[in-house]
Amino acid sequence: MLNRRLLRVKVMQVLYAHFQNSDNSIKNTEKELFHSISKSLDLYYLYILLLLEVRDYAIGRIEFGKNKKVPSPEELNPNTRFVTNKIFSKLAECEEVNKYIEKNGNNWVNFPEIIKNLYSNIVESQQYIDYMNSEDDSFEVDKRFVAKLLEKVIAYFEPIYPTFEEQSIYWNDEVEFVLSMVVKTIKSIPEDGEVKLIGEFKDEEDRDFVKRLFRKAALNHAEYLVLIKKYSKNWDVDRVAYMDIVLMQIALAELTEFSNIPIKVSMNEYIEIAKHYSTEKSGVFINGILDKAIKELTENKTIVKKGKGLIENA
Repeated sequence: MLNRRLLRVKVMQVLYAHFQNSDNSIKNTEKELFHSISKSLDLYYLYILLLLEVRDYAIGRIEFGKNKKVPSPEELNPNTRFVTNKIFSKLAECEEVNKYIEKNGNNWVNFPEIIKNLYSNIVESQQYIDYMNSEDDSFEVDKRFVAKLLEKVIAYFEPIYPTFEEQSIYWNDEVEFVLSMVVKTIKSIPEDGEVKLIGEFKDEEDRDFVKRLFRKAALNHAEYLVLIKKYSKNWDVDRVAYMDIVLMQIALAELTEFSNIPIKVSMNEYIEIAKHYSTEKSGVFINGILDKAIKELTENKTIVKKGKGLIENA
């Protein structure tokens, strides 16, 4: 499933656009939100298919070498460790991966130069060299190699990013988030057992979280803005980054709507998102304003936390 932080970011992105475009209805923006979430899952699968496409390219290179009129000794007896990596095999056999390909195709076939150049980068990397020369052929070594391949090589392969931008405007700001989820998936693959891939949502609770968070923030944004201005006496709100205002409105919606989410969790999430998507001073500003607003909302019982460990937190 897409993690909660990415879901919060999705809500932030569509609300930012919604408040800038008064012609769009809440219903239409909500549809846009869920479409955006589905596109994030596409990016997740695209990374997995990229691994398999590079492996298939490597297989093709080996076959080409063997079929030369006068192949070299290395071409006749190639090191096949990369193409027989057990994680690649698990992904290739995964039912969910194959269903996705059957339904959507494998878009990497349209970018042969990307695959060729990425393979060259991989072969030249220290991670690849160490892996191919290692005598340890255990499942865990295969797993660690693929995770490092994603984190240390593919993540820094610049030509891939314009390709992402061409395919979807939704992927511009979330590649890092989604890549981390792919790495997490790789690290969780068991030697004995099936590969478990993520879905759009962990469960109905996560789907409900997104829907309620969006609607609460959209419907009550004017009320939240009044509260934000009240505690921004030392700041010119009209000159504050608009993204900060949107983030605080969403944060207030979460704080008041979800009694089972600790205040500290919500605060930390939106401060971290602000650091990534807004200005250098955003985290300090948002923390200061929300801290004062939370005190008022807790005293007048607008924020009420329930459950073990949450009452004290409130």
